[in-house]
Amino acid sequence: MPRREPVPMVATAPDDETLPQYHIEAQTSLVERQLRSLKHGDAFAVLDSYGDIGVFPGPEGLYFQDTRFLSRLELTVEGQRPMLLGSVVQDDNGALSVDMTTPDIRLDAGDETSIPREIIALDRTKFLFRGTCYDRIGLRNYDTKPRHLRVSLAFDADFRDLFEVRGSDRERRGRRSVEVTAANEVTYRYDGLDGRRRTTRLRFGPKPARLEAHRAEFEVRLSPGGRASIFVRAVCDTVDLSREGQAVAAVGSALPFTAAAYPSPRREEGHPKGEGMTFALAYRDARRDLRKATANITTIESSNDQFNEAACRATADLYMLLSRTPNGVYPYAGIPWYSTVFGRDGIITAMMTLWIDPEIAKGVLRHLAATQATTVDPAADAQPGKVLHETRNGEMAILGEVPFRLYYGTIDATPLFVMLAGQYYEQTGDRATIAAIWPNILAALKWIDDYGDRDGDGFVEYARETEKGLANQGWKDSHDSIFHADGRMAQGPIALCEVQGYVYAAKRGAAKLALLMGEGVLSERLKGEAERLRKAFDEKFYLPEIGTYAIALDGEKRACAVRSSNAGHALFTGIAYPERAESVAAVLMSKDGFNGWGVRTIASGEARYNPMSYHNGSIWPHDNALIALGLARYGLKAEAARVFEGQHGASLYQEGRRLPELFCGFIQRKQRGPTNYPVACSPQAWAAAAPFAFLAACLGLELRHDRNRVRFRDPILPAFLDDVLIRNLKLGDSHIDLLLHRHGNDVTVNVLRRTGDAQVVLLK
Repeated sequence: MPRREPVPMVATAPDDETLPQYHIEAQTSLVERQLRSLKHGDAFAVLDSYGDIGVFPGPEGLYFQDTRFLSRLELTVEGQRPMLLGSVVQDDNGALSVDMTTPDIRLDAGDETSIPREIIALDRTKFLFRGTCYDRIGLRNYDTKPRHLRVSLAFDADFRDLFEVRGSDRERRGRRSVEVTAANEVTYRYDGLDGRRRTTRLRFGPKPARLEAHRAEFEVRLSPGGRASIFVRAVCDTVDLSREGQAVAAVGSALPFTAAAYPSPRREEGHPKGEGMTFALAYRDARRDLRKATANITTIESSNDQFNEAACRATADLYMLLSRTPNGVYPYAGIPWYSTVFGRDGIITAMMTLWIDPEIAKGVLRHLAATQATTVDPAADAQPGKVLHETRNGEMAILGEVPFRLYYGTIDATPLFVMLAGQYYEQTGDRATIAAIWPNILAALKWIDDYGDRDGDGFVEYARETEKGLANQGWKDSHDSIFHADGRMAQGPIALCEVQGYVYAAKRGAAKLALLMGEGVLSERLKGEAERLRKAFDEKFYLPEIGTYAIALDGEKRACAVRSSNAGHALFTGIAYPERAESVAAVLMSKDGFNGWGVRTIASGEARYNPMSYHNGSIWPHDNALIALGLARYGLKAEAARVFEGQHGASLYQEGRRLPELFCGFIQRKQRGPTNYPVACSPQAWAAAAPFAFLAACLGLELRHDRNRVRFRDPILPAFLDDVLIRNLKLGDSHIDLLLHRHGNDVTVNVLRRTGDAQVVLLK
């Protein structure tokens, strides 16, 4: 294959004393107050425990296509905030439910006009559906006499780009306006510098007693035991003004319905039929969407109720983060900062959930194939065949103020794409999908050889094309995450440890796919290239003096002799020679590497170790899941179970048993949970997928369509699990229910139900 001349790259490391580009500012922490997250499609909401927005500075808001469409929505009763009784996102993430009551309210100097606390109950239900946030505020009078209340909603829409909310400054912005457009409606408009008009339409029911640009007031009269409801719809729309008003995403339009087709809801005092019906129908349809999405997936139930809660939360988070693209479903990376398509995140999430729901992998493969780069574009770090890193639809991305509209500045998504394709076919036998994306697989392989390995040494390296691009382009993409043992920043082009493993696994997987596609010569070539890479990797990356693999090679091919979690990915991909596995595992599981909750990204004692950093000593669930899969691959099941136990223990201290994007790497201390990272996303897709990978690693679960076989290789269960029931495990046309039981260090497998002829095999 002829090698083309490389495009010049920016190989310098960033200034260590300045804030990195696209840094998430953290004057306020995401964990100092309990926040609630909802998502549907391209819309997501970050709310406080009351269901309000913007009462205190922070990331709260209703977001659509990387823009904050609602920056304030605050509920008061007689000018006072209600007292919070309880707040929870429902188990399936379908809605936020809040219970409140009024505080002591003194309307004037006389006690007769006062309202004692705990007389009026308020319940609030909020959910998202088709670009609209629905909000119902219910009131009930538990007094023996009638009550008259003034209920107010204060609101605003700042239309800030997500990167502005994260901390970026802008010299210019578009024009914002607001007007009362009907007796029960306020409309905010923002004409952006990108030629798009963004609109937030707030519609109220019943008609407010007073309605202004930023405030609505309702006079609520409640008889003894009486009820009333107030409904609010916040509809997000985007219109491209250059297309004569055609909607780019007219997802906020009201749901069509015929009133006669549905029974009328119970009439309450002040319950208007129109808005009440709209709310009820949207709630019903949103529920149906959730049930449909999870109707045919594999499910897990165990003897441990706490693990069951964690698995249910992980499933709910995963399917909340799924969005439908023209090419299938895609797991958006996380809320609030990464609710969009990320190539690397989507691929790794799909890998870890492949045995649960292969439709996720299918959607990821098809969408990344559809968005694969076809030209050289230095501003986007793009070259032909490269797989997408990130896409954004906000004003700053469209204008090029940030490079992420379609951004390809990742070194690992391209080999991971090929790797996932191989795994997907091995499990499903879906030849049609592989045939459809085969040109994209070939283009990705060509990118690996032509652009990924620019100096022809056999390793894939990165360096950004322009100063606007990301300085580090592996999954540890902080500005200071790749360094030498003495703390000096590595100068590029940089060859990362884990990326070589991804390339090795990609070429081995592609070799099998090439045979499927009738390209035997290519298959043999790819197998040879993979073995040569494996040999060179061992020679250059393995460092006996530290007992593990270097985190990277710098631009001079000098090893960065730093103990890191990256080495665990060499086990995950199989590039590590078997004789290296125990040494690598010992470093990962040492007191410097494993803190009791998980494996640190950088081992304690390294020059830049910082347990509060993003990538230099923190603990990431997805990283630990891949490490566990790698340990299990080399037969180190006890170590894999230890990682699983640590991560399960960490989940017990998280609200809803939800594993966050990451947490700090401080050593485990008695009677205390892990230390939260201040701006971690929660939920995060690959963190939600991690429990399924931990379980698969310990069970040694393998699904092979070509052999029509479900195999458990030397299974083990951690001490907190005695039994695991797997329902609806799918292989081809077979559906299987299995019960696994732990007997000390042994595990038995019982087939409870099977349709089809797939074999279940237990190997010791």
